[in-house]
Amino acid sequence: MSLNSTPSSERVHIGFFGRRNAGKSSVVNAVTGQDLAVVSDVAGTTTDPVSKAMELLPLGPVIIIDTPGIDDEGKLGELRVRKTKQVLNKIDLAVLVIDAEAGISPADEELVRLFREKELPYLIVYNKMDLLNGQPEADRLELLNGQQETDGHQIFVSALEKKNIYELKERIAALAKKEESCRRIVADLIQQGDLCVLVTPIDSAAPKGRLILPQQQTIRDILEADAVSVVVKENGLRAALERLGEPPAVVITDSQAFGQVAVDTPESIKLTSFSILFARYKGILDKAVEGVTAIKTLRDGDKVLISEGCTHHRQCDDIGSVKIPRWLKEFTGKDLKIELTSGTEFPEDLSEYRLIIHCGGCMLNEREMRYRLKCAADQGVPMTNYGIAIAYMKGILKRSVEIFPHLYRLL
Repeated sequence: MSLNSTPSSERVHIGFFGRRNAGKSSVVNAVTGQDLAVVSDVAGTTTDPVSKAMELLPLGPVIIIDTPGIDDEGKLGELRVRKTKQVLNKIDLAVLVIDAEAGISPADEELVRLFREKELPYLIVYNKMDLLNGQPEADRLELLNGQQETDGHQIFVSALEKKNIYELKERIAALAKKEESCRRIVADLIQQGDLCVLVTPIDSAAPKGRLILPQQQTIRDILEADAVSVVVKENGLRAALERLGEPPAVVITDSQAFGQVAVDTPESIKLTSFSILFARYKGILDKAVEGVTAIKTLRDGDKVLISEGCTHHRQCDDIGSVKIPRWLKEFTGKDLKIELTSGTEFPEDLSEYRLIIHCGGCMLNEREMRYRLKCAADQGVPMTNYGIAIAYMKGILKRSVEIFPHLYRLL
């Protein structure tokens, strides 16, 4: 990823859905101005969700996702439909493409029901308006689930003739901007001019020539708050604190260095980690703090799922596959069964696990992180994240969430 690129997790995710041959991929290509999706008269040309990071004017940085037809058939078709429905868990806006000639089908109605159930903003796009032979558009509108959609929810277009494509993009932008949040990583917890010390170990897992994404984003957030960031390695923290003319407002550390950093940081200085800040940023902090206490209840043979939102080459002392499993077994003294998932993999059936420990989720957007948390909660499985789990096992959790007064009072 270029340093000049907006991270995927910070882009608006827009999913395009519909039946096979509704012209869904043609609409995607018309909206993006690119041949993003393969277009064919053969039904079911799109066989897997296709994602593309791009700039979509007048909105800005987005992820466009073209999905397989919701009415796909056969065993492979069922798998494709399943993947299509999984896309709903990570998008911020849904676009349903309907063949204006064919009209609304039960599959379309099912999609709209899912949009509403998941509280997703959505647009209904009637494609192929060029085939209506001059018939007034209003005469073609039908009821969805017994309800007439509002004008703001629907638009007629022709992907072939590029009619109303500009208007469609304006509608998408207007709807997406309503969903923008004012989430901050740390800026709302500090004051203008505050000094923040960031502890960023440089080890074999760190990307060559740059910092990892949470560190980059935290530095940017501090700068936007007109505060000051000082970045040091874990072995330089004590000397840096001694040389500073005043104590920093907060020390933020990579969770892997929590133990050493807690020793080197005076109790009078607030301490937390990138992972804990990202638990709040992704909307799971409170539940993750509640869930971490399940560690002390683990028994021999219990299964623990360690889940990461990205895929990367695992190093010899990888935090997810090596360090956390080792710390868990040392802390509990139990013979635990550890399972790992990464990237878009996240089991639908979580009932076999006694605990889920998730990464900070820097590569996942807030909607997907909240979805994973809800899946766990619905199945009665506690879920926490790396930083919170490590702080708990190091005996410094209360200190690490002191920066969040509402949580500190609960511990």
